[in-house]
Amino acid sequence: MYEPRFDWTREDVLALHARPLSDLIYEAQGALRAHHDPNAVQRAQLLNIKTGGCAENCGYCSQSSAFETGLKASKLMELDAVLSAASAAKAGGAERFCMGAAWRDLRDRDMEAVCAMISGVKAMGLETCVTLGMLHEGQAEKLAAAGLDYYNHNLDTGPEYYPQVVTTRSYQDRLDTLAQVRRAGVAVCSGGILGMGERAEDRADLLVQLAALSPHPESVPINHLVGIEGTPLGGSARLDGLDFVRWIAAARIIFPRSVVRIAAGRESMSQELQALCLLAGANSIFVGARLLTTANPGRDRDEALLDAVGAG
Repeated sequence: MYEPRFDWTREDVLALHARPLSDLIYEAQGALRAHHDPNAVQRAQLLNIKTGGCAENCGYCSQSSAFETGLKASKLMELDAVLSAASAAKAGGAERFCMGAAWRDLRDRDMEAVCAMISGVKAMGLETCVTLGMLHEGQAEKLAAAGLDYYNHNLDTGPEYYPQVVTTRSYQDRLDTLAQVRRAGVAVCSGGILGMGERAEDRADLLVQLAALSPHPESVPINHLVGIEGTPLGGSARLDGLDFVRWIAAARIIFPRSVVRIAAGRESMSQELQALCLLAGANSIFVGARLLTTANPGRDRDEALLDAVGAG
């Protein structure tokens, strides 16, 4: 019981999601306690090391060059600035430091600079993660040699709804990048975004796709869409809070050994809703005042939340 399985179906996941909430959370707690300290919540911090100007047309993203969102593009940050931000994150309690660049793919010309950032952050004793778009042959190995722990590359949604979200890269492109990451011995961080106008079936399909990966992603971030003016999906109807909790619980049960992260969208969630997400099996949050280009609750609110639930 509470061991990974790889044969989940859409029907299985929808049935799991539809269970009485008390039963669902009870099972999620069992999965959490079987493999993790139930009172430990990892603090991760995310830095945008290269902002805007991305050639992709992901319909939720302010950093796409396809949309007018008012975001000003910038060049790749200098190494010293990145390491200073990482040091401040560690001083603020972060255990994991993630670096994201608004690129369609990682160019070889940027590899040396990115590897220096990874090595510098790793030397501070922080867990390292990057999200740099699609990878080409041999690049994952170079990132691994620099000390990379995790590579983030989200599937975003299920394959049927995916063309409504982005058309500049295929679902298979995403899966191919994850396969390269895995072959290089780097841990996989992959999840999705809820609340983009997708059906429950599409959310279930996302979890089915992730659960088919062997081994499961070591990190599964679950994002609640932050609607951004100027993006095609910015006006999507907001997902019900308790429904979001149900999907967190389903993810915990499906990925019992993985770290399930509450990612984007916490800024607009009440403390009580976030506490329910933790009760449902999430065991990591992104801290800091910003999450890429959107607001995050900030240190005071985060510490108040973690104190309230007694999390370490």
